[in-house]
Amino acid sequence: MKTQAIESLAGRRVAVTGGAGFLGRAVCRLLLARGVAVSDLFVPRRRDFDLTQERDVERMYDAARPDVVIHLAAEVGGIGANLVQPGRFFYANMAMGLHLVEHARRRGIAKFVHTGTVCAYPKFAPIPFREEDIWNGYPEETNAPYGVAKKSVFVMLDAYRRQYGLASAVVVPVNLYGPGDNFDPATSHVIPALVRKCEEAKVSGADSITCWGTGAATREFLFVDDAAEGVVRAVETMDEPVPINLGGGREIAIRDLVREIAEACGYRGRIEWDATKPDGQPRRSLDISRARTLLGWEPKVEFSTGLAATVEWWRAQSAAGPTV
Repeated sequence: MKTQAIESLAGRRVAVTGGAGFLGRAVCRLLLARGVAVSDLFVPRRRDFDLTQERDVERMYDAARPDVVIHLAAEVGGIGANLVQPGRFFYANMAMGLHLVEHARRRGIAKFVHTGTVCAYPKFAPIPFREEDIWNGYPEETNAPYGVAKKSVFVMLDAYRRQYGLASAVVVPVNLYGPGDNFDPATSHVIPALVRKCEEAKVSGADSITCWGTGAATREFLFVDDAAEGVVRAVETMDEPVPINLGGGREIAIRDLVREIAEACGYRGRIEWDATKPDGQPRRSLDISRARTLLGWEPKVEFSTGLAATVEWWRAQSAAGPTV
């Protein structure tokens, strides 16, 4: 497998879609530490560029003039949001990938890095998930439109690599968490949603909290700074869009996760389960052998350490005033 190293990011112009988001901010900090000049780092904001629209993608490329594009932007949410907006999540994520890759090809950029999703894996993929199994079945139904849209871009990048020589890379991170995450109850993922639920229950003196599903499903989580390191290493080392898993190294049942979060928050009330709500994918755990081999990457932050930092960040935000 060929790789095309970028010996130094210094002097490169880099556009980071979603660069103002949770993972994007961590990636941008790391790019600056790797030598990218502030003036060479372009972060398109949604208020200025609707990347689902081709004309706005063209305007973005005109403004950024990038050598490298790191595509992190996505429309995404937890199980509830996926149930309510499956059509929008498919369209938005498919449209962004389609236009960004095509115009990267037209402009002859040096590299395009795409961030996929663990939601792309089949519902009953063998554990741990290996990249070779990503097409061997249909994703879990509640997030399939989002997952299929994101992994369709894998195919596009492979086709563009073979036909046009577009250098690219694909990373597939598991669920992320950490300070700066999205804590909006309507759109947040499981860790920030549970941290907020437990913190608010503790403050209000609630006797119990109710969580979706049975608690039997398992998940794996990756600290945001570890994920950012994987993304940047893909920029530096890869030129073929073979999917590369980025995982945290620990599979945990949701029921155990809730207990750990409640303990980290100091919440002592009852934990109840609403089994009428879906569990989502039964299990998630990633094999990261390919990341170790191709990127020289593995996670560094222990889950308990990352969780404590996440809780402290949310407390500081809550103390500062209303926020989502």
